Amino acid sequence: MCAEHRPAALSALLSLSLPERHARAAAEAGFARGSRRRRLWDLAPTAFCPVVGVCLPLPLLRRLAEKLLGAAVPADDYELHLAAVQECKSRTPLAERVQRELDERFAAALGAAQRCKSAPALAQWWRERLDEGVTVPAAFWAVLTHGHCDAVLEERVLRDVHMLQHQAGAAERVDRARFAELAREHGVLVRELAAAQQRSTQALAQRAASIEQLSAELVRLRAALITRDTALQAARMELEELRRGMPDLGTRRAQAEQITRQRARIEALERRLAEGRRAAASEPACAAAGTPAPPGAPVRAVVMALPVAPRLRDRSVLCVGGRAGSVPVYRQLVERTGGQFLHHDGGEEENSAQLESSLAAADLVICQTGCISHGAYWRVKDHCKRTGKQCVFVDKPSAAGLLRGLREAAQRLEPAEEAQAREARATTVPDSTTRA
Repeated sequence: MCAEHRPAALSALLSLSLPERHARAAAEAGFARGSRRRRLWDLAPTAFCPVVGVCLPLPLLRRLAEKLLGAAVPADDYELHLAAVQECKSRTPLAERVQRELDERFAAALGAAQRCKSAPALAQWWRERLDEGVTVPAAFWAVLTHGHCDAVLEERVLRDVHMLQHQAGAAERVDRARFAELAREHGVLVRELAAAQQRSTQALAQRAASIEQLSAELVRLRAALITRDTALQAARMELEELRRGMPDLGTRRAQAEQITRQRARIEALERRLAEGRRAAASEPACAAAGTPAPPGAPVRAVVMALPVAPRLRDRSVLCVGGRAGSVPVYRQLVERTGGQFLHHDGGEEENSAQLESSLAAADLVICQTGCISHGAYWRVKDHCKRTGKQCVFVDKPSAAGLLRGLREAAQRLEPAEEAQAREARATTVPDSTTRA
């Protein structure tokens, strides 16, 4: 507190009434009436302390004092404030420098206050600025130095500033408490933020590692895909070259499949032939012992009971059609006559194109019409008609029917053989006469 506000002086001043205090302050300051702005040193003695404390920030006041007072500037802020108040009571270099500084800092407020042409208007303007609470220091300086500021207005302004300082002190205490609370809350939030940042850093590191691993896996898969595509392209090119080098690859493949099927069929027929031979070997023993023949023997018994077939030595006999299970019996019958047995299924399983080659190789054709296709039937008939080859048609596919066909064919072949023999003898007699 300034020297003017010490308890003794303050109690003496408060013992007077408000008009008396105003009159006393005006008398002491030589209060001048008029429209001219007052200077800092013309103010009432009670105005210097609030003007220096409110209108001048402490760092600015210290800089001004150091420039003008030099080494005499007190180090303590309170002592500096008291020295500045004492200097401003009269027209000193520091007071003049403070006057210019305040006029420059609050030039806008001074211009606004000059539009007030009476004390009531000035008082209203001050109340508005006080309610705003933003430009209080500027309005305080403008009102105190205004030419229409009388003692009553000056006292009111000083009282308002005095209470405002108390409120500011209380607000500062509240702000300090609030600041301490906010500082504690800030510390908690800072720690939580640090923990969250640590978790985020760990998550980012894990994600980066996962991304790196996935990128490496992607590169590996791309390389594998390129390798596979390259190998596939090379295989395709090689296949294309093979196809160009072997244009009959499809035909060969079909032939290979046909050969496979023929081998399977030959193996099946060989198995059936072996079974038939075993059955034929067991027939004499069964007949001597008077026991019934095993299964499959009835056909063989019928064949054995038939008369002896004619001789067809060095003849190729082609049997077209017939049941697959009877083929071994047919073979035995033909081979017993001294002929060579050929067989074609009549287009059921074997390729019908092979029928032509079989017909060309045969000397005698036995066609079992009940077990061949229509195409094979007409092909056999047409071939035999064109070539004059002996052909016997058998309606029922059986061993007896085949034997009858063989007899009929042998009878047809015998006249032809006799004619050939006569021609041979006739050719031989003239040769003998010539030699004789």
